[in-house]
This record gives sequence, structure tokens and C-alpha cells, in this order.
Amino acid sequence: MKKYAKILAVLLALVFVVSAFAACGKDKTKEPDDAQTPVGANVTADLVKTIDVSLTDEEYAFGVSKGDEELLVKANSYIAQIKADGTLEKIINNYFGDGEPVVISSAAEDSSKDQLVVATNAAFPPFESTEGENYIGIDMELAKGLADYLGKELVIKNIEFDAILPTVEAGQADIAIAGLTVNETRKQSVNFSDSYYTASQVLIVPADETAFDAAATGDDIVAILNGLTAADKIGVQKGTTGQFFVEGDEDWEFDGLPVECVPYSNGALAVQDMLNGNVKYVIIDQAPALFITDAVNGK
Repeated sequence: MKKYAKILAVLLALVFVVSAFAACGKDKTKEPDDAQTPVGANVTADLVKTIDVSLTDEEYAFGVSKGDEELLVKANSYIAQIKADGTLEKIINNYFGDGEPVVISSAAEDSSKDQLVVATNAAFPPFESTEGENYIGIDMELAKGLADYLGKELVIKNIEFDAILPTVEAGQADIAIAGLTVNETRKQSVNFSDSYYTASQVLIVPADETAFDAAATGDDIVAILNGLTAADKIGVQKGTTGQFFVEGDEDWEFDGLPVECVPYSNGALAVQDMLNGNVKYVIIDQAPALFITDAVNGK
């Protein structure tokens, strides 16, 4: 996966915290005098790893206010167009290939202007993250493209993930573009557009964890996780599919796991707490998992 300083900037604080934690845990009285590290040398071992085996099969789509059928039709037309003309592939290539991310700015919300108000949670790279006062990510480029397609000014409303659908439902945003997985429960709050990305949940573990080395399928991983107990904790991003997967949800057709689910405002914080020993593993979406893993490992 291609690494971008822009995308990973949102995670730098995590890297610094992890580094500080590691330094504080070092027993300097046992460190040999000749253990000096040459300037510029990179001898840091990986701290975490992603078990890149899918636990779920999901589709991302835009969530449109139920009162705005016209916007839903136009959003579907936009998605069809960018699939057909290669724009969607190009945007994805900006984050997984040799392209360059595009920085997206947000206008101030103003009811007197013709604006598209997009609700998101910009702590989910490579789909949405912040760069200063601006934004980058697959979803952010899609949001800008949709606004241009509609001839509207883009407003990005950056809020907590579990507040996104209520915000659209209440009419405080026109549309949700936020790595949003389609499911029947969420369809009660918004109308979903056609899908634009296939995703899955994966597991992040400490780098020295060997329990999953022989796991080849999602069922293999779930079988191992089902061997845990209520004393074990798994971190997730609050309100995401990962939380439903761990806790279990009939509408999502997830059985749940025999562990305590610990929700965080973003996946990076969950991984930080795993390294601090407060949760055993983390379950989040695959693409953010790979980006967080690279950031924590300094790659």
C-alpha cells in the first residue's frame, strides 16, 4: 500500500504516544554501554500487524435524507458516471496506487447559499481524514465531485460517526459520505445510494501475536476469538460495523463474540489502547486497519 504523509498526519499523535510508552518501559539499568543507535538508523521493530483475512463482506454507499428523493437519484447518476468514466478508479488510485491525494476544502455553512452539506467523521483514513482545516480521502474527493456535479458549494460537517445518520435524518445534513456500510437497520434512517466500494472488517493484533498465524478464513479467526472470555476486551470504532460484529446484532446477522466490546472515537485510539495493554485486539474496516498499522509501525 502506498504511504502518504498527508493521510497519516492524523495518526502522528498516536505514533508519538506509542514511542513514548515504549521508551518509558525500557529498563535503562540493563542497557549496555555500546547500545547506542547510529543517527538515522531504523531498527524499530513492528508494534502491530493486521490479520488481513476478511471477517465480513460489506458495501459502502452514500446515505441520503429520506425526504430528498431527487438527491438520491442524482447521487446514483453521479456514482454511475464516475464508475463508467474511470473517475472512481482514479480516486481510489490516489490512495492505493501511484496517484496523489487531493486536498478538499469546506465552505462555511450558509442557508442563503446553494450548498451540499455532507456529514462525515474525518478520522477514518483513507476514506476521510483532516489536513489542517481541510480534508483528504476517497470519500472527501467523492463529496467534492458530487457537489460539483450538482453545481453546489461543498460543506463538510465533521462529527462523531454515530451521530452521522441522526444528523442526516434530522435534516441537518443532506447526505452522509463516511465509509458507511449498507444494512437494513440503517435503511430505517436514510435511503442508500448505489454502492461504490466493497469493504470488510479485519483484526489488528500486537506484532508478536501468533494465535492467528494459521488462520486462512474468517471462520478460522472467529473460532479463535470464540475461545476468549468475558474478561477479554476487543476495541472498535464506536458505531461502526466492528462494534456490531463484536457485540452481536440480529439485524446485521452477527452472532457476537464472548468478550467485552470497548468503543473508541476512532480506530487509532483503539490501537493505542491495545499497545497500552487495555484491550487484547482491535476490529475495524480493512483499509483503515492497514493505514493505522503502517502509521504505528512508522512505515
